[in-house]
Amino acid sequence: MAGADQRSGLFEHLARMAPGTPLRDGFERILRGRTGALVVLGRNDVTDAVSTGGFALDVPFSPTALRELAKMDGAIVLDLESDRIVSAGVQLMPDASIGTVETGTRHRTADRVARQSGLPVVSVSASMSTISLFLDGHRRVFEQSDAILSRANQALQTLERYRARVSEVTARLSSLEVQDQVTVSDVALVAQRLEMVRRLNAELDGYVVELGTDGRLLALQLYELSAGLDDLRELLERDYRPDGDSEFSFASLAHLDLSELLDPLAVARTLGFGGQNHLDTRVAARGYRQVAQINRLPVGLGARLIEHFGSLQALFGATSPELQAVEGVGESRARTIRDGLLRLADAAYDDRVD
Repeated sequence: MAGADQRSGLFEHLARMAPGTPLRDGFERILRGRTGALVVLGRNDVTDAVSTGGFALDVPFSPTALRELAKMDGAIVLDLESDRIVSAGVQLMPDASIGTVETGTRHRTADRVARQSGLPVVSVSASMSTISLFLDGHRRVFEQSDAILSRANQALQTLERYRARVSEVTARLSSLEVQDQVTVSDVALVAQRLEMVRRLNAELDGYVVELGTDGRLLALQLYELSAGLDDLRELLERDYRPDGDSEFSFASLAHLDLSELLDPLAVARTLGFGGQNHLDTRVAARGYRQVAQINRLPVGLGARLIEHFGSLQALFGATSPELQAVEGVGESRARTIRDGLLRLADAAYDDRVD
């Protein structure tokens, strides 16, 4: 959870400094002016304690004001919550015993202040033409949009291939479910591919945040490629969660490193399949995902059908009168369900023939 909180905090600050934002505009102006700057993005008791000299301002923030104040020696302190410039010309004197691997005076000060105060600190280097964010003991250098877009497009192409692969293995799983031939290995393969796609999505989310207004097209493409995946994970969990096992979860795969994720047995164990289950152990789908594909069928009714019949195979074998025994299913709806189940079976047969 701590790692997720740190990532969320970093994304928040990346969004505030993304291209097209007033804060980024101010830093870009400083770079073009070749003056450099040291800017603390926030204020607390620690920043007050390590600050000496300078002068209080308490004026509204603007990119132009930030650029002009950077011409003077000393750091600038901003209050992001109120969008104001608190002080300028400040001499920062953090604890010298705080370790840092930075070499330049401005970068060393930024790193130590960030570590000591817990606040983000930005260092603009005139000689290196870089904007660096120091937070949680890490340094993040902001790149130009062209460089980020190049990497993002490569990741997007990879995501498109992986997304197509998810569709393929899911279609194969559907066929096996209809035939009642699913094994632990088959479920693990789909889970593995879904986790790979999730990781690529997370990487691309970061690029979208960094790009700001330049990332709008990328955000739309990512949204289209990610559509339906969360629902797919949830339905698969409901289909294959062992009875009484609340720990069975696709989210648990996030803790695996890449080598473990590529190991089907490690994936199966991490998902929650018990030690007695080998990869070739047969498992039966309850049918939530398949029933969700029947057109015009309410979600609640689909769940009642599964609860009533207990498994997908039992539902496939149900007659129209048996379907009508379920609350909310009349003659017309029973016919719709039967037609939908037949289409699923036909699709599974076509996939097997192909």
